[in-house]
Amino acid sequence: MKILDDLLSTLKKEAIVRDIRQGTFQTAVLTNSCGLASTPHDHCHHQQEAPVKEAGVLMIGRTALELARMAYSSSLLEAAIGMATINSLLEVDERRCLSLNASNLLAEKGRGKKVAIIGHFPFVPELRQVVRRLWVIEQHPQEGDFAETEAKSLVPQADVVGITGTAFTNHTIEYLLGLCRPEAYVVILGGTSPLSPVLFDYGVDAISGTKVVDIEATLQCVSQGATFRQMKGIRLLTMKR
Repeated sequence: MKILDDLLSTLKKEAIVRDIRQGTFQTAVLTNSCGLASTPHDHCHHQQEAPVKEAGVLMIGRTALELARMAYSSSLLEAAIGMATINSLLEVDERRCLSLNASNLLAEKGRGKKVAIIGHFPFVPELRQVVRRLWVIEQHPQEGDFAETEAKSLVPQADVVGITGTAFTNHTIEYLLGLCRPEAYVVILGGTSPLSPVLFDYGVDAISGTKVVDIEATLQCVSQGATFRQMKGIRLLTMKR
């Protein structure tokens, strides 16, 4: 995961972990700022081995950078904590960002074109109305979606590709980026997406992520099981190449 190596190399070295919350749908880590990541829907039973090995004592004796390295973990829940920590430590250059929703960007770039989306997002029905063809590729396909095994054949056909930020959590991001044609317009989207120009070195054209602007409101939403659409205290930002 060289892309994770490069992200980690840009992080602030001096920071402490002040809070960790892992709700049903969102994970938040508070260091110098607050970072978010989607909580994976892990359907496995964990009677033998806990998915977060040090749950309850994660902050004890740990620096923020150590916690960020959990992004490499094979446990999806631990990797989500790592990604939220990375997002909390990124120094986002807001001068490079627009207040632009990913759905609007994909509609603009995909109008009349072939579009592949990794992850089923709520805006899919609206996007279908403006693009020539839309392939939605999902780990747990809904009606009309394609299984993740179809990515290898569908993504290389797309003029515009949207990839969920949770591809960092499940460690498929480099594989998926490798499927994109060099001339395709590639967007990383969702709350897990790191707003870092490092991603532009990997062929990404735009990153649509979030910035926490009200820490208390955001942490409360995470703890109470809010979905992304219910989250308060955040701003949607898009960073373009």
